[in-house]
Amino acid sequence: MANSKYEYVKSFEVEDEVFFPNLILVCINGRNFTRFSQLHHFEKPYDLNALKLMNSCAVSVLEEYSDVVLAYGFSDEYTFVFNKSSKFYQRRASKVLSIITSFFSSMFVTKWSEFFPKKELNYAPSFKGHVIGCATIQVLQSYLLWRQNICHVNNQYDQCFWRLVKCGKTETEARNSFKVADKSNLNEYLFHEFSINYNTLEEIYRQGSCVLKTMVEDIVKYAKNGAPVRRCRRKIITVHKKKIASTRFWNEQTVLLKELGGFMEEIDNVKSEYLRSFEFDSKLMPSTWIVVRLDGCHFHRFSEIHEFVKPNDERALNLMNSVARAVLEEFRHDVVFAYGVSDEYSFILKRTTDLYQRRASKIISAIVSFFTSTYVMRWKDFFPNRKLNYPPSFDGRAVCYPSTEILRDYLSWRQVDCHINNQYNTCFWKLVASGKSKREAQQSLKGAQLQTKIEELAIDYNQLPIMFRQGSSVFWDRVDIVVIHQENGKSSECYGKVIVEHIDIIGSTFWLEHPDILDEKQ
Repeated sequence: MANSKYEYVKSFEVEDEVFFPNLILVCINGRNFTRFSQLHHFEKPYDLNALKLMNSCAVSVLEEYSDVVLAYGFSDEYTFVFNKSSKFYQRRASKVLSIITSFFSSMFVTKWSEFFPKKELNYAPSFKGHVIGCATIQVLQSYLLWRQNICHVNNQYDQCFWRLVKCGKTETEARNSFKVADKSNLNEYLFHEFSINYNTLEEIYRQGSCVLKTMVEDIVKYAKNGAPVRRCRRKIITVHKKKIASTRFWNEQTVLLKELGGFMEEIDNVKSEYLRSFEFDSKLMPSTWIVVRLDGCHFHRFSEIHEFVKPNDERALNLMNSVARAVLEEFRHDVVFAYGVSDEYSFILKRTTDLYQRRASKIISAIVSFFTSTYVMRWKDFFPNRKLNYPPSFDGRAVCYPSTEILRDYLSWRQVDCHINNQYNTCFWKLVASGKSKREAQQSLKGAQLQTKIEELAIDYNQLPIMFRQGSSVFWDRVDIVVIHQENGKSSECYGKVIVEHIDIIGSTFWLEHPDILDEKQ
């Protein structure tokens, strides 16, 4: 990070570590998935290919992150369980949640064509979530029982509801039908009304999907005499079991016993209020500006594999800017400004926002998830001749700033950081291009005055693209706002368009010209 007088703003960041011995659970579910499923014409009550896509993404999470040893999901929901000794990103709830949600979203877009080869992905999918800190293995057992019970109850209702709709009832009429039906015995209702035995329906609908790591014996090679040499190795499997919280199922899983611990006794009932009390979720302070900052995960490796131009790849930066514009359009009632540089973006939510009741986890995961899926979807627009070799992911955090002055200092900090980092990177890659190794270039710049080094290397710094030197500012251009009068007498505001500019946001000129962006009353 660059040193500047604005660095004090880092003191507003709050640590959110999930302390030992709590087990970490990351729970995600689809955001606006009712609309998403309608746009993509999913089968009702459940689309089997959509469920298989969700399961495939969950398997990818377990393959990517060794700390995740178990996942359980149904419909548009999934929960990931980390091993009891996990230090994944030092157990910071916001980072753990955002990385898992981001990677899952990235995989969802990447794998879409495998499961829907004849359907174009028309709208960026996104997920929101939260973290649960399970104090004991018994809490985890209760949680799994609770979620599988919810899967069962929801499936009973949905199977009946959508069959009524298919028979000609409106959705309102179908709902009203259940007001007189015995909800405790929907199996019987399904049988009498539609001649369907509930227990013959697909297990994936009734019991959900459990993805876990297990030990299997596999042939690793053959001896000289042709005899197979077998060894035990870990394998990720997907099962649809009736009682995943039972001691019988759990105690058969050697990896789960080792990584999480054993269930001691059977349980029958749980209270959702009890389990929700373990949610690691806080509401952000009211009447404060909220900044959601996201950063690319391992983007040095990502940029090398995809052969980004050094020190700055204009295509990659324009892709980030395009995605940031999409975020402002998607969260148009809440996000008023964004600033980005390199693989980082900061989104400013107005101080009066009540997005997700200002719950930090929901806000972070929703924005990071939408950003990631849009990034993957738009990749080909900026890199038409380069395949996306593996899905990118981002981590995020949310920070509250109590005044507009401090918020502007935050943005100034990021722009100063952009300037100094760009000076360093420009010199570094100039030295590498001249024949020095990366280590030699680092040593040459250690403790050096960057402005002096720029002159020594004959770099005309002011002629570099302004986007490299000042970063990108994204905001609503409200010059062309119009009021649309509707037939009912009401009027609606047109938001104009989102624009990207590369300007000085440290001085006052920009803010005086755009007073509506940081309007204290909005």
